[in-house]
Amino acid sequence: MEKDELVAYWVETANKDYQTMKHLYDSGDYHWALFVGHLIIEKLLKAHFVQVNNTQPPFSHNLLKLAEMANVELDEGQEDLLDLITSFNIRARYPDYKLDFYQKCTKKYAEEQIRNIEELRKWLIQKLQTSS
Repeated sequence: MEKDELVAYWVETANKDYQTMKHLYDSGDYHWALFVGHLIIEKLLKAHFVQVNNTQPPFSHNLLKLAEMANVELDEGQEDLLDLITSFNIRARYPDYKLDFYQKCTKKYAEEQIRNIEELRKWLIQKLQTSS
């Protein structure tokens, strides 16, 4: 795949995951909605990585690392948010974290975090559009 096709692939799959996140939230599966929220941001950062490096992105789920490798400049609040969203990947997948995460994922908590994911998503998409 060419660079533009790779970028489009990551953005398109992130957009499909965005719809999935909304469906999961609407169905009350808040922990899985946040897990998919992590995937959305991961894929958009991988699109940025391809845009900057013109190569396949690394196999990493660490959002801060991906942002750094993609030269995405973040403020402290965005760094903290990426760190939190990365934890959704770990907490939703591993048994020793799952129960605590399930209990934390109330409708109110998920709503707040999805709002943060949506804002970050829009910002990353806008940055991709202005850098192409």
